[in-house]
Amino acid sequence: MQSFKNLSRISLLALTVAAPGAVLATNVPVIGAGQAQAAVVSRVIVKGATRVEDDTVRSYLTIKPGKQFSAIDIDESLTTLYATGLFSDVTISQKGSSLVVEVVENSVIGRVSFEGNKRINDAALKGVVRSTERGMLTQARVQSDVQNILEAYRRSGRYRASVEPKIIERGNNRVDLVFEIQEGDKTGVSRISFIGNKAFSDSRLRDQIKTRESGLLSWLRTTDVYDPDRLEVDQEMLRQFYYQHGYADFRIVSAVADLDREQNIFYVTFTVDEGDPYTFGDIEIDSALSAVDTESLRSFVRTKSGDTYNSLDVEKTLEDLTIEVSKAGYAFAQVRPRGDRDYDAKTVSVTYYIEEGPRVYVERINIRGNDRTREYVIRREFDIAEGDAYSRVLLDKAERRLRNTRYFKNVRITRQQGSAPDRVILNVDVEEQPTGEISFGVGYSTSDGVIGDLSITEKNFLGRGQFVRAAVGGGTENQKYEFKFVEPFFMGRRISAGFDVYRRDYKQSSNRSYAETSTGGGVNFGLPLREDELVLNLNYKLYQRDLTRSNVGDPTPENCKKAGVSFAVCDSLGKYLTSSVGFSLVYNTLDNMMSPHEGVFAKYSQDFAGVGGDSQFTRSEVQANVYRELVPAWGLVGFTKVTGGAINSWNNRLRVSDQFQGSSDRIRGFATNGYGPRDANGDAIGGQYYVAGTVEGNFPFPVFPEELGLSGAVFADAGSLWGVDGELSDVIKQNGSSVNSEKFDLRASVGVGVLWQSPFGPLRADFAWPVVKNDADKTQVFKLSGGTRF
Repeated sequence: MQSFKNLSRISLLALTVAAPGAVLATNVPVIGAGQAQAAVVSRVIVKGATRVEDDTVRSYLTIKPGKQFSAIDIDESLTTLYATGLFSDVTISQKGSSLVVEVVENSVIGRVSFEGNKRINDAALKGVVRSTERGMLTQARVQSDVQNILEAYRRSGRYRASVEPKIIERGNNRVDLVFEIQEGDKTGVSRISFIGNKAFSDSRLRDQIKTRESGLLSWLRTTDVYDPDRLEVDQEMLRQFYYQHGYADFRIVSAVADLDREQNIFYVTFTVDEGDPYTFGDIEIDSALSAVDTESLRSFVRTKSGDTYNSLDVEKTLEDLTIEVSKAGYAFAQVRPRGDRDYDAKTVSVTYYIEEGPRVYVERINIRGNDRTREYVIRREFDIAEGDAYSRVLLDKAERRLRNTRYFKNVRITRQQGSAPDRVILNVDVEEQPTGEISFGVGYSTSDGVIGDLSITEKNFLGRGQFVRAAVGGGTENQKYEFKFVEPFFMGRRISAGFDVYRRDYKQSSNRSYAETSTGGGVNFGLPLREDELVLNLNYKLYQRDLTRSNVGDPTPENCKKAGVSFAVCDSLGKYLTSSVGFSLVYNTLDNMMSPHEGVFAKYSQDFAGVGGDSQFTRSEVQANVYRELVPAWGLVGFTKVTGGAINSWNNRLRVSDQFQGSSDRIRGFATNGYGPRDANGDAIGGQYYVAGTVEGNFPFPVFPEELGLSGAVFADAGSLWGVDGELSDVIKQNGSSVNSEKFDLRASVGVGVLWQSPFGPLRADFAWPVVKNDADKTQVFKLSGGTRF
C-alpha cells in the first residue's frame, strides 16, 4: 500500500506540461512558441493508450494533420485531454512530420473502501465521495473526496477527524482506493450564551433552539454538536419565538460559534436586540375586490386589538383569508398585511389588503430528498396542486405543516420559472430524520411500587405517515399492554382515524379493595374544526371488566358480610361488558405539550354506554389547563387547572368500577382512592360527581445544570368526590351498612414538587400536606410517579 501523496508528481508534471509553449518530451525536440507558429504535421501518432482508442485521443486534439498549429493549439489540446479525467500524464512532441501524443492512462478503481470508521457507516460515506468502483482514479477527485469525508464528520460533531487516502496496486493498471480515517473525539458545544436578552432568561431561550449543550446526557443525543445548518435554524426559531411574544422589532445581531481546538469544544454565542413588546392596535380589512364583503371575513381574523402582538396569528389570518377569498371565486387573490407601528403607544395596527394578484399557475411540484417517505404523504400537506393558482401564502402554510409532522429535519420550498411566463415550478426539498423510537424507563411509584415501561413507536410507519405504537409496562401492583394505530389522512381527507387495543391488570391492594382485569379497545376519528387549535373526536369503545375479591366466592350478601367486604364492591364483582359511543372537543394552544409555558388546553367529553353490553350510563367530563409565564426572565410559569365530571345511569344502577374514583393526581396529599364515599367497612366505592382545581408555579432550579432537566414546583390542590348512585346506595343500606362522605365534602392540600425531564420520560416527586380532610380519608404525604409517557 502506498500513500496517495506519492501521486503528487502527476500534478506537478501536469502543470509543467500545460505551461504555454513549454511542452516536454523525452529525447525529442520541444515544440516552442516560435516553431509552433507555422508548424504542420502530416499525421498524429498516439502512444500509451490501452483502454482508450487512438481515434478517441485524436478527437480531443485541436491539431489536425495538414493544418498549421500554434502553441495555443497545443495548450488547448493538453487542457482538453486532462479534462477528460482519463489520463494522469500527457506529452505532445513533434518528430519529423509526425505529431506524437504520449499518454499515461489513469488507473481504474477496483474497490473503494473505508477503514477506521465507526460513527459513520460505509454506505453513508460512499454517498459523499465521487470516486467510484470501475471509475478513473484522479488526484483532484480524491482530494475532493477527502474534504467531503471531513465535512461529513464535522457535521456529526467530530472536528478532529483526519483522512488519508491510500492506493493498493492490483496490476494491469487497476488499484484499490482506501480511505484511512481517524474519527477523533466528539466536538461538543460546551456553552450556549445569550447577550442582550432581558425579557427571557438564557435557559428559556435555550429551550427554543435545537442545539444543546454537552454534558452528562450527551451520549443520548446528537444535537449537542455544532452544525452550521442547525445554527441557521436556531436563529430562525429565536426570531419566531420573539415575534410570537410581542417583540416585533427583535433582531439577531450575531450568532457566533468559536472553536477551542485545544479543548475540542465550541462556544456558541447569540447577541440579540430584543426591542420593546407590542400589542395589536386597530385591525382592518381593505379589499380592492368589490364583490368581497370584508365584514363577513372578520370572523377569520385571529389578531384582536389589545392582544399581545403575535406573528403566528398574522400568518394564520393570511392563510384563512386567502382560502376564504379563493372560495368566493378569486383564485388569484392576494392578501398582504401592513403593520403600522406606534412607537409611543407600543402598538402595531394591522391592515389586511386583498387584491387581485398576477395570473400564475403551478406547472409542476417536484418532491426531492424523500428516500423513505412516500411522495403522497408530502403532497397531501399542500392546499394547492399542479394546475392551481400559485399562492405564496399557501406554500408557507404547507411548509409549516411539513415541519410539524416531525418527519423531516429540514424543509425548503423554492420556485423557478416554468415553460411559460405564467407558469412556475415548485421544488420541495426535504431532509428526512429518524421517526422511530424505542423508549424504556424504570422507577418507583408510591401507589404502584416498582414500575417499568417499554414502548416502540413509529411516527412514519413504512413512510406512509401513519402512527404505530406498541407498549408494555406496569409494576408490582399492575400490568398493562397496549397497541395503537393512527392514520392521519383517512380516505384522503384531513381526518384522522385509528384504533387501539389494550389489557390492564390491577391487583387487590390497600388502595383497591378488589382486583380488576380490563380488556378492550376502540376506534377514533378526529375532525379538525379549526386547524392546529380545535378538534372534534368521535369514538366507539368496547371493553370488558372482570372484578374479583380474593376472600369472596359466590358474591352473595352473606358471603360478603362474612368476608368484611363492602356490599357495593360485592354487588360489582363479576364480568361486565361495556359498549359506548362518545365524543370529545379539544381546544389546544399550548406552545409545548411536554413542557408548556403558555397557552390553553381545554377538553369536554361525553360517553354514552348502552350500545349493547351490560352497562347503561352517560358520563361527562371537562378539563381546562391554563399556562402563563409570570416572570419570563426567571422562567417562572404559572399553571391553573380545573376539572370536573358527572356520571348518571339511565337504566340500571352504576357499579363501583363505573363511578369516578378518588384520584391522587387530582388532589395530592391523599392516597389513591383515599377520599370520597366509603361504606362502613372503609372500602372506597366511588362517586357520581367530582370537581378539582390546582394552582401551581413551576421554576427551574438555579443550582443544577440545565441539561439535567430539573425544575421545582409549589402548588395547592382542592376538590371533592361525592354522590353515590341512588340504587347502589339503597343496596348498601338494605344490607345494614352505611355510606360516609356521600355529600359534597371539600378536601385541600398544599405542597412542593421536583420535576425531572429524564431521558426515559417525565418523572415527578411531590410532597403534599392535606389542610382540609375527612377523618375517614387516607393520606399520602410523598408521591413519586412517572416513567415513559406513552
